[in-house]
Amino acid sequence: MGSVSPQIGRLTFLREIRLDNNSLRGAIPPEIGQLFRLQTLWLYNNSFQDLGLTLPNLKYLYLGGNEFSGSFPPSMADASGLLLLGMAGNDFTGPIPTNLGNLRDLERLGLNNNRFGSGKPDDLSFIASLANCTNLQKLILSENQFGGVLPGSIANLSSKLEELCLGRNNISGTIPQEIGNLNNLYVLAINDNMISGSIPESIGKLSKLQQLRIEVNNISRKIPPSIGTITWLSLVSAVENMLEGSIPVELVGNLKNLGALSIRGNKLTGEIPTVLGNCQVLEYLDLHGNLLDGAIPSSLDQLKGIQQLDLSQNNLSGQIPEFLGKLGLMRLNLSHNMFEGEVPKVGVFNNINAFSFVGKNMKLCGGIQPLHLPACPIKFSKKNKRAFPDKMIPFIIILPIVLLMSFFIILSTQKIPTVNLFCLTLGKPISKNYLCKTSSCYQRVFPKYGSVYKGSLNSGEHIVAVKVLKLQERGANMSFMAECNVLRILRHRNLIKIITVCSSLDFKGKDFKALVFEFMPNGSLDSWLHPTQAEEQGSNLTLVQRLSIAIDVASALDYIHHHYEMTIRHCDLKPSNVLLDDDLCAHVGDFGLARFLLANTNLSNNAHFKYGMGEEVSTKADMYSYGIMLLEMFTGTRPTDSTFIDNFSLHNYVKFALPSRVMEIVDSTIIHEEVEGLNRNMGGEGEFAKLKSCLESILRLGVICSAELPHERMDRATHGTQKCYLQKLNSQSHLFSTTISEITD
Repeated sequence: MGSVSPQIGRLTFLREIRLDNNSLRGAIPPEIGQLFRLQTLWLYNNSFQDLGLTLPNLKYLYLGGNEFSGSFPPSMADASGLLLLGMAGNDFTGPIPTNLGNLRDLERLGLNNNRFGSGKPDDLSFIASLANCTNLQKLILSENQFGGVLPGSIANLSSKLEELCLGRNNISGTIPQEIGNLNNLYVLAINDNMISGSIPESIGKLSKLQQLRIEVNNISRKIPPSIGTITWLSLVSAVENMLEGSIPVELVGNLKNLGALSIRGNKLTGEIPTVLGNCQVLEYLDLHGNLLDGAIPSSLDQLKGIQQLDLSQNNLSGQIPEFLGKLGLMRLNLSHNMFEGEVPKVGVFNNINAFSFVGKNMKLCGGIQPLHLPACPIKFSKKNKRAFPDKMIPFIIILPIVLLMSFFIILSTQKIPTVNLFCLTLGKPISKNYLCKTSSCYQRVFPKYGSVYKGSLNSGEHIVAVKVLKLQERGANMSFMAECNVLRILRHRNLIKIITVCSSLDFKGKDFKALVFEFMPNGSLDSWLHPTQAEEQGSNLTLVQRLSIAIDVASALDYIHHHYEMTIRHCDLKPSNVLLDDDLCAHVGDFGLARFLLANTNLSNNAHFKYGMGEEVSTKADMYSYGIMLLEMFTGTRPTDSTFIDNFSLHNYVKFALPSRVMEIVDSTIIHEEVEGLNRNMGGEGEFAKLKSCLESILRLGVICSAELPHERMDRATHGTQKCYLQKLNSQSHLFSTTISEITD
């Protein structure tokens, strides 16, 4: 525990203060108010209690995760230049001032997880003033005590609004028809309130919407078919309402990007629509607790990526389809229906902890022994008992074998035809032979989901990398969809650029999926750090090059974590997924395990969608991976090195060596190269001390980022890597001479 020293007020040229994720407490010194050039104040995740400062030139203020209390600070409305105001996770109370619209440049406002509001009808009256904030992109008001109806003035909010979260309040009334005016919305979350009435048809105008959360309300009547026009939807959660009627075929037939559909606890009737099989990226489907009837449609066998399926507490009947056991399901709940017949024994049906069938399913039989179901009756027909004489049995057994062998002999003598693949971005058929030229093709095998080939487009004019998925591997389809979903929306100089996506059938009629990327001629960072005997041994990355690559990767993470509409977690950051172009500029790739993180909820979608499982997904996992990668880059030691056993890890290896033994653990090629440079330039002990300080700084940054406890890790690392880079170049190093220890007690 510590406090911020008043001496910080002496740093009059300071433009940015970041003290997030420390154990600081007490009041923020009023001396900070003297820093007239200050534009960014980041105090997230401490124990500050008193605010009391006026900073008219501030642009970014993040106070989240502290112990601030009392009413909304009136001085906030005077900071007219604010672009971001984050006050989440405190104990603020009372009304929101109606002059908040004075912050005309505001882009993001996060007041969630407080006790704002009092359950009164006018609690949301301040929203009308926010119409003045014409650049507002995110409005997060969830988990407070706001009452009253959802005001129609919401429709007057900025046309740039992308995220509107009002969940977990005491809001009543209906969803206004005017909601359709917010046609830039990506996220609409009004869950856990007391909203009634119907879902307005105008919701179909939200053409960019990706997540719709209206669960735990009193919404009734039918689901409007217009939802089916929102083709970007990846998550729909409408659980525990009073919706009725059948599931619209438009809802599931058109939503090709739908990854999660949860409409349990309603009054839906009719059969499960067969067009549900069109939602081939669906991973989570929960129809539990409705009045659905009929059989499970055979079209569901197209849901190759489905992980959790809950059809319990309905009136479904018929046999349990065997294909459900071949879908790779992790959880299947068929309880309290009227299924009958034999229970399959494959896939999820083999795991008694993953499959549930209790309740009214009294006519089920067979299955694995732990289910303790009665044996199924043997089907026997006298008519077919002697359909052919005994002497024909050997012939009937041998004939298919002979025919099969003949087929393979003929097939082996034939030339396999070229497979035409329809590439979605290029919009023209491209063959695998065209993508991968025989004369210039090499293969890099991935242990998990696929292989990468070098090829050319446009008669050799455009060199590309082609990642061909191993679809037989469990999870490969989900990896493919995750990578497509992420890379099609991201644009950053340090992210790998996707050129096109190919999806078709091969010559055997099996699925073929591939992604075509911009080719990176200098390969992966891993191949530079740990070259094999077959790879070039003559080149090593210099200290400056490594620092530059570290900045590139940090910039990519900063973009996907903090500067895109939704937070995205990479989930698989490592040197082999960092690719280098002609100029050794780094590009982060392989988003096959990436997740979108939804604001103010533990729901995530894409490769791994979980609902109500209590698993909180965080960008801190990426920061851990980044920290380990930094340590690997500058020590030259893999984190999987055989010397690291039990609790001794690369993190601890570096941590215990700092600061006195830093030169002993750094990659020897760096030391050799830098010392040679110092000798050539006749650098003395002072220059060597600067080198040691630079290396110590970057390794210390890696240790902080890879701390065992998530809250101890940094939230972003761009500034730390840039600091080390500038120290190395001896450029403006005086700007960074004040450390955190000098301005804190």
